[in-house]
Amino acid sequence: MSLNENIALLLERYNELDRLISSPDIYTDSNFGKYSKEHSKLQESAILINKYLSLQNLIKDLESELKITNDNDMRIALKEELLDSQKKIEIVRLSVEKSFIPKDRDDSRNVILEIRAGTGGDEAALFSSELFQMYRMYAEKNKWDFDVISISPNGVGGYKEASVNIKGKDVYAKLKFESGVHRVQRVPETESSGRLHTSAVTVAVLPEAEEVDVQFADKDIRIDVYRASGPGGQSVNTTDSAVRVTHIPTGLVVIQQDEKSQIKNKTKALKVLRTRIYEKKKQEENDKISALRKQQVGTGDRSERIRTYNFPQSRITDHRINYTSHRIVEILKEGRIDDFIDKLTADYETKMLNTQ
Repeated sequence: MSLNENIALLLERYNELDRLISSPDIYTDSNFGKYSKEHSKLQESAILINKYLSLQNLIKDLESELKITNDNDMRIALKEELLDSQKKIEIVRLSVEKSFIPKDRDDSRNVILEIRAGTGGDEAALFSSELFQMYRMYAEKNKWDFDVISISPNGVGGYKEASVNIKGKDVYAKLKFESGVHRVQRVPETESSGRLHTSAVTVAVLPEAEEVDVQFADKDIRIDVYRASGPGGQSVNTTDSAVRVTHIPTGLVVIQQDEKSQIKNKTKALKVLRTRIYEKKKQEENDKISALRKQQVGTGDRSERIRTYNFPQSRITDHRINYTSHRIVEILKEGRIDDFIDKLTADYETKMLNTQ
């Protein structure tokens, strides 16, 4: 469908909704809430479109004036205004086109962020803790809540695994392209020969599922409780507060023992399990649309290497968009990943526009 056809259809629907919610009888209509929500959703696009159409009309008027005037000063002024309007309309046109890109239904959701050390032993675990810090600082900059679900330390200051619940405005929209393998290249402090080591950490960004998204039948869930333990088997709790939840149909298992309360551990475990099941269903849906997925910025597959952090060269490279930054310390310690997120989003939008 062409841009003009999309514009016509959207404006027709927006104007129809405008009439409906302005009707004196609308407050007795059971569909008022639905109409109002749809109207609000289309309003930003309608404003952009009207600006675009106004610029189109202005350009036509300026071109007509140029054809009939013989006054040199007037012609110079008209040409300047025409050039300025043509620049403006290109910017607005791009914004209008982007407004027709199908929205990811999960963009406004909170997320469960999971970080796991992969190949590389202690070095991978240390890098896991650095990525944890990077995302914590990025969340802080965006005024998001960063609630730790669980952390498994490795004894040398690193994390074997860490998971957090990040809550705020459009969290998934910002972080969804962070899923995948993050590779680090550096010389460990314990490496006497100065040899460069390569380690890997897996990041998964899962849109948080609500209870209405995933519901459990009693027969599908097995909950086991046991005594929580710390590193080396040392008891950290004198009650059976640790919880292991198994979803029998999928075989998914979530273990939660960070809280001293069994109820709190159970609540967190069910939230993580619900989110993993939701993500599994979403991935199955995405796999059915393989052609579209190939056009996107990566597949979201956790086995896909997406980024390399090279310390000797102070370089971070995102392999999906071939973008490199040399601010590695600032990015990891202060969470300044905005450039990567903005460029990944822009690349995704460009690819989506090319498929329309």
